[in-house]
Amino acid sequence: MRSSVEIYNIRTAKSRVVFQTEQLIEAPNFSPDGRYLLLNGDGLLYRLSPDGEGGLTQVDTGFAAACNNDHGISPDGRHYVISDKTEYGKSCIYTLSAEGGAPKQVTTNLPSYWHGWSPDGKELAYCGIRDDIFDIYTIAVDGGAERRLTHGEGRNDGPDYSFDGQWIYFNSSRTGLMQIWRIHPDGTGLEQVTHDNYGNWFAHPAPANDKVLVLSYDPDVFDHPRDLHVRLRLMDMDGGNLTTLFELFGGQGTINVPCWSPDGDEFAYVRYFPAT
Repeated sequence: MRSSVEIYNIRTAKSRVVFQTEQLIEAPNFSPDGRYLLLNGDGLLYRLSPDGEGGLTQVDTGFAAACNNDHGISPDGRHYVISDKTEYGKSCIYTLSAEGGAPKQVTTNLPSYWHGWSPDGKELAYCGIRDDIFDIYTIAVDGGAERRLTHGEGRNDGPDYSFDGQWIYFNSSRTGLMQIWRIHPDGTGLEQVTHDNYGNWFAHPAPANDKVLVLSYDPDVFDHPRDLHVRLRLMDMDGGNLTTLFELFGGQGTINVPCWSPDGDEFAYVRYFPAT
């Protein structure tokens, strides 16, 4: 047993197991209507019921057969976004119908790794690597010129929008350890949110704009590798009341993408089990 898809309820402080498999499964999104989870595995996308009934159902992604764990669902639930390297050998962002079908290319500069969809459905936020520099960018959902929000101050990654559209949260190593920062979508108001002795990644604001979920590594861990002992933590929007919810064996693939249920009571994640 390698991958365990689970859902944690912040009201009861309890997790429930949804689905377990020896297949490597990663990065669950909750659909906006709460009816299913979207995950990736072996370069493909799958749907999964929140109760696990029926197991995995593959999504038709056309030619895209090398999808990584940077995928998501539009706010209206009608489209998916994927990061796939089939065409170019580097991660490229595409959108496609939630019913499946041919992906439509969004980014021309590569590699680009999607992480957030603006609440109004008009823009995407992503990490782009340009000349070996990791920065945060946004782009119209139909493509065009990308807007650069950070400028090479450390490594910048994992952008996700607050549900009111006022902030983009991201992680940056500009002060040493990876910490959570936020910036307005127009590039103003940059501020650091966490200031502790962990490597903090993948900040996901809750639907009520009251809390942010964070994945935290031990301070000696570089990047965001898989198969390590990590912790999932919850904090106020400004970084206050940062609390560890639980520890688990995970990391890469656990919560790379937005994972909150639409009511904000739960979030989905993947726990992994060491090979025996």
